[in-house]
Amino acid sequence: MPVPKDDFDELLPCDFPTPEKLLEPDQMYTLYEIARLMQGLDADAALEESTEAVLLDWAIPWIVYNGDDLVIAEPQSDDEPGYYGVKNAE
Repeated sequence: MPVPKDDFDELLPCDFPTPEKLLEPDQMYTLYEIARLMQGLDADAALEESTEAVLLDWAIPWIVYNGDDLVIAEPQSDDEPGYYGVKNAE
């Protein structure tokens, strides 16, 4: 159910970094790594499962929104996630 804006103490701008600013051009990242990087964490930072789920709520729309600027690679094995990277990386 929607919540009135007045119910919140602070409203922040929804400013996300571009793929070029978030990702190294010669690297590929999993969704989980991107979620961590978006929060200023190391890509391999240990997180509780509940925290990781919240971060994914931000990372999934970021990937969809920036899809035109990203490339995708298949998982390296059946039990791993896929990878994303900056499209114009050479």
